[in-house]
Amino acid sequence: MAPRKRLCLPVLLLPLLSLLLPQADNRSFIVDRINDRFLLDGAPFRYVSGSLHYFRVPRVLWADRLFKMRMSGLNTVQFYVPWNYHEPEPGVYNFNGSRDLFAFLKEASLANLLVILRPGPYICAEWEMGGLPAWLLQKPEINLRTSDPDFLAAVDSWFTVLLPKLYPWLYHNGGNIISIQVENEYGSYRACDVNYMKHLAGLFRALLGDRILLFTTDGPEGLRCGSLQGLYTTVDFGPADNMTKIFALLRNYEPHGPLVNSEYYTGWLDYWGQNHSTRSVLAVTRGLENMLKLGASVNMYMFHGGTNFGYWNGADEKGRFLPITTSYDYDAPISEAGDLTPKLFALRNVISEFQEIPLGPLPPPSPKMMLGPLTLHLDGDLLAFLDFLCPQGPIHSILPLSFEAVKQDHGFMLYRTFLPHPIPEPTQFWVPNNGVHDRAYVMVDGVFHGVLERNMKHQLFLTGKGGAKLDILLENMGRLSFGSNSSDFKGLLEPPVLGQMVLTQWLMFPLNVDKLVKWWFPLHLMKSTRPQAPSGPTFYSTTFPIFGEGGDTFLFLPGWTKGQVWINGFNLGRYWTKRGPQQTLYVPRPLLFSRGGLNKITLLELESVPLQPQIQFVDRPILNSTSHKTFVYSLSVETSSAPEPMELSGH
Repeated sequence: MAPRKRLCLPVLLLPLLSLLLPQADNRSFIVDRINDRFLLDGAPFRYVSGSLHYFRVPRVLWADRLFKMRMSGLNTVQFYVPWNYHEPEPGVYNFNGSRDLFAFLKEASLANLLVILRPGPYICAEWEMGGLPAWLLQKPEINLRTSDPDFLAAVDSWFTVLLPKLYPWLYHNGGNIISIQVENEYGSYRACDVNYMKHLAGLFRALLGDRILLFTTDGPEGLRCGSLQGLYTTVDFGPADNMTKIFALLRNYEPHGPLVNSEYYTGWLDYWGQNHSTRSVLAVTRGLENMLKLGASVNMYMFHGGTNFGYWNGADEKGRFLPITTSYDYDAPISEAGDLTPKLFALRNVISEFQEIPLGPLPPPSPKMMLGPLTLHLDGDLLAFLDFLCPQGPIHSILPLSFEAVKQDHGFMLYRTFLPHPIPEPTQFWVPNNGVHDRAYVMVDGVFHGVLERNMKHQLFLTGKGGAKLDILLENMGRLSFGSNSSDFKGLLEPPVLGQMVLTQWLMFPLNVDKLVKWWFPLHLMKSTRPQAPSGPTFYSTTFPIFGEGGDTFLFLPGWTKGQVWINGFNLGRYWTKRGPQQTLYVPRPLLFSRGGLNKITLLELESVPLQPQIQFVDRPILNSTSHKTFVYSLSVETSSAPEPMELSGH
């Protein structure tokens, strides 16, 4: 008989280790339709969740915001995945830095938060083009969010990359994702293409398996087109809506199982030119309490809003084009700067009546910093830097081309032509068929003459010599992001007209302003070209030290009109001081060099500069100061100059 092999110690320990380690096979999150509830690992479970978007918060602050959510009594965090944030060009993917959503999943796990994931492909979220990549519009006839083969091919390619990366993070695989939404509020979209929704559901199942809970969410009016058999149906509504009526309607689509409000609105978004939106603490807490009494699961949208840094804000079309502000504070329980508000403490008290909340003190507000006023110095007008802004040179075309046609997704593009003959008398300059998308800054031989704007009647008259250089700087203010939006092309969509003459023979310069600010301006190029009297789009900058530790702060731009601002090369976003309501820009402390380090701020002012070109940093935000008179020339006869209440139209 052969001698028996001795078992090594690791083999003997395997059964013991298997008992000590958590078993993915024993983990489950399912719908108990008999008892109208969720079961987590076989035990009754109700989630009280909050929305936070990793793409609106600097990565270094993720842990802080998630910890505060957990300490508020939440057991789950809900967030979107914006496709355009991760696939900037077809087949080019970015999951690094603040785009590392898997690092965010890990931070949520460390905060002891489960995850409800909303990967789209369309997300709304008041985000640029609702999260869809602008490069889709390089095929002008594409039908977004339908079973158009071109759209489906792009979606399939994206999800074939994304969803397998998420598979290890599913709850039953040992991760923290308990459910995943398919599309987003599809019932609010004009197409109502059931084959498209079926295609997505099949794709999710093929790549994620059968065990993950897939769901849809819609406003009450969207349940008919947004729901799909085989996907769990949820609804969204705010504190002012009739909860009893809406949940009764939901039961027509989901007769058994837990009631779920996937977006319970704690506040609302802001548009440039409207008042800052708020929701009362009492209304929000009463609504939450009533839902929890029914045993419903709830996600609060937003629990922490964050910021639309850079060019990432979306827009709505509600009688006119309404771009969304840089601040996404949302009047949420956690403020844009990450501070706990009275709304949070009131909601925490409600949650504590229904489930245990973590023990321990809640964090105090972050330190805030005041500095200034600081005087900015003139760097030069934008046209002087054209060789650096567009080193590859212009694109030639008889008629102007859109941003999408020249693969310019965001920011600015300069259109240039030359007057074919003298224009001695003031002659009206206009673009037919509302063809300015979204805002045009008009210059003749470098002299600024005025602005044309989407959906707005501006009287603009030009004169000039034969051969005079006509420059039009076009600003993309953010693509439509909600509901029935069609493809939102940017730029000059029609050839401009001077008097009765259609202007042709255009040069188009796609501008990379961020690259200029980050790489060229630090070299202090072109000092000798600084003009004495700036006209039109102009760069200003200064440097400043911060002594001590510094803190979070808010950039205040009194007297400035409209533009873009960078700090240490980071694009803080748009300011529109003249229109409001937002008057300050949130500056997170990690963006600043403290202890005597030298910081640089750069402004691209697009219209007019105050007599004293100064800015200052203040210790609190100013989010509600609006001038409505700017809307008096709307093209829409239905639009008045008074502020209008916005419907809770969804995300």
